[in-house]
Amino acid sequence: MFDGRDPLYVQIADQIRNDVLSGALQAEEQVMSTTQYATTFRINPATAAKAFAELVDEGVVYKRRGVGMFVAPGAREKLRAERRESFFADVVDPVLEQARLLGIDVDEVVARLRERADHAGRAAHPDPTPQAGAR
Repeated sequence: MFDGRDPLYVQIADQIRNDVLSGALQAEEQVMSTTQYATTFRINPATAAKAFAELVDEGVVYKRRGVGMFVAPGAREKLRAERRESFFADVVDPVLEQARLLGIDVDEVVARLRERADHAGRAAHPDPTPQAGAR
């Protein structure tokens, strides 16, 4: 599960962030403990603790003394807002800069994005009605 180039504690924290963003972990839901992480994934408990400390510092999870770690209220919205900002800075802004360098009008970029989004939407949700002449 954890086989990326980033340090293990970063991968653990990212996985929890992704679970919060996707809704797999909801606000006020208990998160696997550091001991459970260490046992389940056969890692050093200090590594899991470092991941949780990072998430606590960010306000994604909080600790209930003697009970465990829980997803903080508003964590999903906070992560979503941070990722949106990052998306625009890391993805959209460079695309617009490249388009400007290539003489591509912003309207053309937007039209292409809409075209691709429409195509992806149709592929994900094909028309369930049979076509004329189909049996």
